[in-house]
Amino acid sequence: MRKKILFLLIIFFVTTKSYSNNSDELFNKIDLFGEVIEKVKDNYVDEINQADVMDSAINGVLQSLDPYSAYMSPELFKEMQTDTRGEFGGLGIEIGMEAGVVKVISPIDDTPAYRAGIKSGDYIVKIDNTQVQGKTLMEAVKLMRGKVGTEINLTIRRKGVKKALEFKIKREIIEVQSVQSKIIGKKEKIGYVRLKSFNENSDKQLIKSIKEFEKKDNPVGYIIDIRNNPGGLLTQAISISDFFLEEGEIVSTKGRKSSETRKFFARTGDGTNGKPIIILINNGSASASEILAGALQDHKRAIVLGENTYGKGSVQSIIPLRNGGGMRLTISKYYLPSGKSISEVGVTPDIVLEESGDNFVINTETDNQLNYAVKLFKS
Repeated sequence: MRKKILFLLIIFFVTTKSYSNNSDELFNKIDLFGEVIEKVKDNYVDEINQADVMDSAINGVLQSLDPYSAYMSPELFKEMQTDTRGEFGGLGIEIGMEAGVVKVISPIDDTPAYRAGIKSGDYIVKIDNTQVQGKTLMEAVKLMRGKVGTEINLTIRRKGVKKALEFKIKREIIEVQSVQSKIIGKKEKIGYVRLKSFNENSDKQLIKSIKEFEKKDNPVGYIIDIRNNPGGLLTQAISISDFFLEEGEIVSTKGRKSSETRKFFARTGDGTNGKPIIILINNGSASASEILAGALQDHKRAIVLGENTYGKGSVQSIIPLRNGGGMRLTISKYYLPSGKSISEVGVTPDIVLEESGDNFVINTETDNQLNYAVKLFKS
């Protein structure tokens, strides 16, 4: 067993070229790791499943890198494939890891978690009767999934709230309709577009909505609402940003490999002919949302209003493994046209305005940020 562990670890570190400068120290650590595994196997109070221990060790390597890298067993990897199809069973939240605790990046609009009152920045400490700390990100995801219609209890820790919060949520099939739109106002019409995610058809839906507004209503400008939008496909963030920009850089990615270091530019043509744009953001706006807001802000193409965004400025690749499992690995980071990194910083709004309520309502009487944006157009 120990020889096999040592062999696997040597292969891992050699292929990542981590041994080049400190080979003696590295191989001492590898030997120590093998010794620890053997002593656990021989002396731990309960008999251990060695395969599970190795899975945890592999995941520990990945999660020590950043909150978004993780190992997926063959079973979990197969389940994760459903995430990319736009329809899956669950609660409707995007999560990550922070200091070994599951953190909510954002609840998705009109999902069970959203309606229950889960917020961006919440920490999930218990799922039903199971403590989450010590679990991997993918194990936590698996615990939250279940048969449609069944209930799950989440214990949440929220900043500024002393007591833990309890939520009972019923699982549903999550169908993400990424774009909602309507005209606000009668005399001075404003096109309102709520972008919930960046999936395969988001750009087509958004462009279709705006073209219909241009043809029928001729609005004075647009409000693009990406609050609580956890992100999605990089290609969609680029495509939607391009639609609003006449020219210039949209985003760049930088990684260790030259193939992961790229710059993306807008093609000639602004789909709204330069009409004013206000973008609404909050702490739940992440990843692709931050690219859109940051690109239009850097080019002074839009006024960004709301709260500082989440700060997820990295690109993850899903890499299949020979055992039928896979790993989610951070391969590059996003940089805005100004050269600023989004990672752990986010996008700072031009106008800081905190949300007044827990839910978003397309109503200028009850939505603080939207109401303020409408007043900006009228002023």
